[in-house]
Amino acid sequence: MELDVRDKRAIPLIHHPDCAALGYQVIRELGRNREEGRITYLAYDRKSKQQVVIKEFSCPSTTADWSGFQAYEHEAQILQKLNHPRIPRYLNSFATQTAFYLVMEYKKAVPLSSRHRFHPEEIKQIALSILEILVYLQQRIDPIIHRDIKPENILIDEQLNAYLVDFDLARVQGTETTLTSLIAGTPGFMSPEEQLGYPLSLASDLYSLGVTIICLLTNSCSINIDQLINSNGCFNLQKLAPQVNLRFRSWLMGMAAFKWQYRYANAADALAALKPIPTTGTATAMEILVTVMRLKRQTAVLGLAIIAMLAVAGTTLILSQQGGVAQPLQEAKK
Repeated sequence: MELDVRDKRAIPLIHHPDCAALGYQVIRELGRNREEGRITYLAYDRKSKQQVVIKEFSCPSTTADWSGFQAYEHEAQILQKLNHPRIPRYLNSFATQTAFYLVMEYKKAVPLSSRHRFHPEEIKQIALSILEILVYLQQRIDPIIHRDIKPENILIDEQLNAYLVDFDLARVQGTETTLTSLIAGTPGFMSPEEQLGYPLSLASDLYSLGVTIICLLTNSCSINIDQLINSNGCFNLQKLAPQVNLRFRSWLMGMAAFKWQYRYANAADALAALKPIPTTGTATAMEILVTVMRLKRQTAVLGLAIIAMLAVAGTTLILSQQGGVAQPLQEAKK
């Protein structure tokens, strides 16, 4: 339902910043990050007669702290470079004596974290949608790494189109990352190389997206994501619903692998690999074998011998099919 500036359910305006002099009427709060002093509001732009989003950056304490200003300025600079239908556009920015404000395009969508119980096919659709955005970011002349992909920073509309928001931690690939920025990511979603202070790559955002998809497939909250990680720092995909296709699981391994060398190199490769993959159904013996090969490269996994035996048992069926195993083996070599 479209929000109305006269919505009586809105919090009284006294609790909102007064932006009337700048032509904005705040409607209600959309969300907040208390620790970092950031609040997002839905507002009405009297000039364009459109709803907009206003993001407020304020200092969490009374002492002088320029981190809020730096995040505000950085996100404004990043957004002004971008032009994608599923990244809310930068519209305006202004400052008061107590806070800084970014005005962005409003999308009629809700945070991914606010909805639960997605079907695997719906999760695939969301993953494809985000990967398309990442392809755009990565194929720019100056590729941009988002660095904070998680359910809270992804919006979805009624058609499951995904929108990527919150670019305050984003940076151009190859630029230096300050220590303050380095430790500001979300634990569990940050790529291992970022947590260890190593250089980031186009595969770093893929890790965060892979973790997000695992959250959806296991119906887990972001704060509980560490419960799905084993002692080796790898995700235990055995907790996924049994109907999730093994090829989809294997694709996830190529997204959320602990070592970046075992992930897809970039979003374009991950997108192309995901498109033909079914999300549910029984895997063939050769698909099981390919998954085993990926597992062996990444980490020692309990139950590997059982999976291998299943692959051997099904080999006879593969050999009886026209074309034999030539094509699957070519895929395995990739």
